[in-house]
Amino acid sequence: MTGTRGSILPDERRRLIAQRLRQYGSVSVSGLEAEFGISPMTARRDLDELERRGIARRTHGGAVLPGLSRHEDSFLQRLDVEVEAKERLAEAVLGLLQPGEAIFVDSSTTAFFAARRIVRENLQCTLLTNAVPIMDLLCEVDAGQVELVGAGGTLRKLTRSFVGPVAVRSIEAHFADHVIFSVRGLTPDGFLTDPDTLEAEVKRAMIPQAGESTLLVDHTKLVARGLSVVASVSEVSNVLVHGVSTAETAPLLAAGASVVAID
Repeated sequence: MTGTRGSILPDERRRLIAQRLRQYGSVSVSGLEAEFGISPMTARRDLDELERRGIARRTHGGAVLPGLSRHEDSFLQRLDVEVEAKERLAEAVLGLLQPGEAIFVDSSTTAFFAARRIVRENLQCTLLTNAVPIMDLLCEVDAGQVELVGAGGTLRKLTRSFVGPVAVRSIEAHFADHVIFSVRGLTPDGFLTDPDTLEAEVKRAMIPQAGESTLLVDHTKLVARGLSVVASVSEVSNVLVHGVSTAETAPLLAAGASVVAID
């Protein structure tokens, strides 16, 4: 597949990249490398050409559709939002875990609440994460039964997380029993989205490496949308929701999700 993709003429490849941009809202250099079997330099040249044509807007590590907002609050800002919902979701997560499991945890504040609860309960497990606050937590709290495997990479200060190709490779080098994560928003047709392409790549890498995946959702996720597609909700094992009405969960159920309301 890589050899075939790599032999595509540049104009055809750029047409396919533009098509992917319109479909997903964003693309990354590393994603184009993998899909088309091209070098990072070639991927960047393609994106530069698409930007020159007005089809794309270049970003760090990729490109987005022109004119789309990429607003994203910092980790600390989001930490104080929907605290009760995050606490309730964290409590529910504990009921899904078994001692001795390996657990991916992403860099979302919702997942941080779950990780903090795991650490405070000193649940026997291994946490694999790209989130610096979770790494700090394990350094500060005496939780002898919780082991940590940290994913390195490029530090993204806004979200206090490691991202990029090194982080993705680190995730792909491990298997886990479970992944606990959240996203910026869900589309009506069941796509999970995040504001940043590099953050989305890390979340996307975690899902297939875990035996079971649990998405944590409060009502704010149904009114927001990020630029980058992470996955379809149908690829997720469990969706735990808080503050979401039965009518609002209907599209998730229709998209094939297993939804559990925590309230």
